[in-house]
Amino acid sequence: MKNTGAVVGGAAVGASLMGLSGCSTSGSGTPAGSESSISAQQDYPQKNIFSMWNQIRTDEYGGILAETVTMPGYKGDSIHAYVSRPLGKGPFPGVILIPHMPGWDEVNLEITRRFSQHGCVTICPNIYERFGHGLPGEISAKAREAGGVTDDSVMGDCQGALDYLVSLPYSNSRVGVIGMCSGGRHAFLAGCTVKGLNAAVDCWGGGVIMSKDDLSPARPVAPIDLTSQLSCPLLGIFGNDDRSPSPAQVNQHEEELKKYGKDYDFYRYDGAGHAFWSYDRDAYRPVQAMDSWAKVMEFYKKHLIP
Repeated sequence: MKNTGAVVGGAAVGASLMGLSGCSTSGSGTPAGSESSISAQQDYPQKNIFSMWNQIRTDEYGGILAETVTMPGYKGDSIHAYVSRPLGKGPFPGVILIPHMPGWDEVNLEITRRFSQHGCVTICPNIYERFGHGLPGEISAKAREAGGVTDDSVMGDCQGALDYLVSLPYSNSRVGVIGMCSGGRHAFLAGCTVKGLNAAVDCWGGGVIMSKDDLSPARPVAPIDLTSQLSCPLLGIFGNDDRSPSPAQVNQHEEELKKYGKDYDFYRYDGAGHAFWSYDRDAYRPVQAMDSWAKVMEFYKKHLIP
């Protein structure tokens, strides 16, 4: 085990990105285009995969194609998913983005495109589709009123998304998963239960630790109780001002990972609370957000590029 890095606080706004890191603990054990225009594109520069956006040469940006597709989800249900990919032959790694509690919204679609701009095929399944169509916030509220999306259905949708990605002719067969808030909880759960994942990223996922009173038919098992089943490296991104998960809960999660000798890296940020990537909210913390985005890119580059 090791402890590295310095805590990032609000006073560091003027500092350069490359000199920043969160407090870290580690363990081990959309342009339109036809098919003809797509095929005419120069291959995406492989060296750009998962590089930070301020480190790509201006003459090396590749085009992307983003679209809504249908894919088989839980129990074979046909659901919509938003897919964005680099143009070119590949092969490219894949990323599954699990939507957060506000639903299948523009924030998720933008993050999907962001990953593809940096060299991977990204899919964001609409895990709320079984509750109907409409404004994302209305549909996710309807889901909460019904007891929430079930862990089983989300994991089934994740498995379907993974199978979809690796079936693509330009896939390199390596897939990571990421989620924020409830999606972070689901990302950790996927790392413990979904077959074929190569990396998982939990961004401030609340509900990994649950009391007996928190359990429900939709969430019958606390994810922390499945830690022994984690089958891929894990990256955790957390704010020290968050209350769900609280710093104490993050520490408890880390102790469980150590207990089972899992491969993980946790980064904790001072001056940041829940959802500090959300630039449309007061919670947004630009310095901490940029530094943690760099951590995600580095992590995926390490584990998703053969």
